[in-house]
Amino acid sequence: MLLFSSACRKKRYENPITKDTQQPDKVLFDSAIDDIEHGRYERARLTLQTLMNTYDTSEYLAKAKLAVADSWYREGGAHGLAQAEAEYKDFILFYKNMEEAAEAQAKICQMQYQQMDKSDRDPLHAYRAQEECKTLVTEFPNSKFVPQAEQYLRNVQEVLADEEFKVGQFYHTKGSFPASASRLQGLTDEYPLYSGAADALWLEADSYQRMGDNFESQQVAAYSKIVKDYPLSDRAADAKAKLEAMHRPVPAADPAAYAREKYDLDNRTRRGLISKVWGPFSSHPDTTQASKAGTPQMTAFHPMTPYSVPAYAGGPTNTGVSAAGGGTGSDVTVSTVNNSTLIDSAPDARGNTGAAGSTPAAGGAAGTTGGAAAGGTAAAGGTATPAGGVDPNSQPKAITALPQNHTGNLKPRSLAQQQKDLLKQQQQMKKLQAKQKKQAEEQAKKDARKKKKDKEDNTPDQKPGDSGAAPTGKQ
Repeated sequence: MLLFSSACRKKRYENPITKDTQQPDKVLFDSAIDDIEHGRYERARLTLQTLMNTYDTSEYLAKAKLAVADSWYREGGAHGLAQAEAEYKDFILFYKNMEEAAEAQAKICQMQYQQMDKSDRDPLHAYRAQEECKTLVTEFPNSKFVPQAEQYLRNVQEVLADEEFKVGQFYHTKGSFPASASRLQGLTDEYPLYSGAADALWLEADSYQRMGDNFESQQVAAYSKIVKDYPLSDRAADAKAKLEAMHRPVPAADPAAYAREKYDLDNRTRRGLISKVWGPFSSHPDTTQASKAGTPQMTAFHPMTPYSVPAYAGGPTNTGVSAAGGGTGSDVTVSTVNNSTLIDSAPDARGNTGAAGSTPAAGGAAGTTGGAAAGGTAAAGGTATPAGGVDPNSQPKAITALPQNHTGNLKPRSLAQQQKDLLKQQQQMKKLQAKQKKQAEEQAKKDARKKKKDKEDNTPDQKPGDSGAAPTGKQ
């Protein structure tokens, strides 16, 4: 009886209208709210739609739209939560200056957080929760929901960081040390509040140690980071011993990091007995080890280029993307062309075979930053300088690229000629499609005739007086 009474108890609505009036739109709104509180969600939505369609200039229009979203949110389920998120986003779009807009964004963040899975499962809702909570913190910084959203961010990033740690640990166990070091260093750079960051740095340093003496500086940096940023961790004493054995300076602990780690240790919650027993069967992750202080990471996770990748293979370092090793980025550059006549005077650079006896290297085509011709190095302007004594201070001469179908002293095709060739190709394509269509129709007719003939051949040849006799068909 107690359970039945608690289930039937009315759950009050969070955003009622306290104005005491008997206006028709207010009566409809109160009726819908009463239905929501008693779990009659479909009926409540029909009433609210009637209010919005009938009284389109009502002062309660925004409240009615928010109540529709709240009804879906209370109904729950995958379908209900998806509908609630769509309704909340519509409300924020039309009524962003209202106080309830921050509450709507907070509920979107909470919905995604509640659907988050463990670190070894699909991280879709974890990434969605991170983005929605970041939106709440950045767009509604003065809202009362910001502290809770920041804690949600710490919990979500704990799960995402644990996923990266498991991948790096797997690579380390299998002996793929460059991949392990890259994963673990990216993890510690992007999620410094992760509870296992010290263990990740320890594995990272071990991976660099196994990669050889050329990566000793990266190994020292990982040990130093443990001592400086995680002085209360179990790995701090071992990291100090490693640095002393390598005759490297031991950094002092950062006071801010020490205070944050001390606060986390003092305020860390413990899992109950029921939570430990039910944990393997639950789809929700354990976030008791997540940090309770510190600013969560507000930038997106960017994979880094491993230190083992050479500089020329990693791409140009002046692209503005932070990375390790030889740099990250891409050999593909983008620029705006303001001269519309270049299509006639400067053909595609991919048709340029470069200088005599040289071809553009994989680092980039001739004339682009980072490109180099075979047997030479690229100049600052991007033009390949072949090895053999060309003055680097001299201005390189522009090389006119020829079309790919060049067979002699042909001039670049004009725009009109290119359009004519394109029209000719389109006509040929139409003819080919018509021919294929005609062949398909003939084949279909042939198959139909064959099918009809086979059916006639298999028809039994039986006389009217031969009932019961075995049918004889034409073989």
